[in-house]
Amino acid sequence: MSDRTLVICKPDAVGRGLVGEIVGRVERKGLRLVAAQLRTIDEATAGRHYAEHQGKPFYGDLVAFITRGPALLMVVEGPEAYKVVRTLMGSTNPRDAAPGTIRGDLAIELTENLVHGSDSPESAAREIGIFFPDLG
Repeated sequence: MSDRTLVICKPDAVGRGLVGEIVGRVERKGLRLVAAQLRTIDEATAGRHYAEHQGKPFYGDLVAFITRGPALLMVVEGPEAYKVVRTLMGSTNPRDAAPGTIRGDLAIELTENLVHGSDSPESAAREIGIFFPDLG
């Protein structure tokens, strides 16, 4: 069974020229790119995306970071796609991420960890609906 999930190459990945590396890793793993768009996420959309973090001390920083420049938004498809992407990304804190993962190989800072991937099928459906409503 093929599932879909959302992947975001965050503004730090775009700024550092790492989008090709990240997309390449996703594709080499066997996931298929279904949709992609390079765009700067506006504050309202970021607020919907990070709704579960509203009211937390780091919420403002999350929104400021994801909206600071262009991000590559992607929908990828494959068996248990969200699990595959989460494994490829590595731990949220890049200093704890294993070598061979995107964050383990390419990032150092928790606040600049290059990539987002949905954490469950339910999150994937919600996030795809936010960024790619025509695919919902």
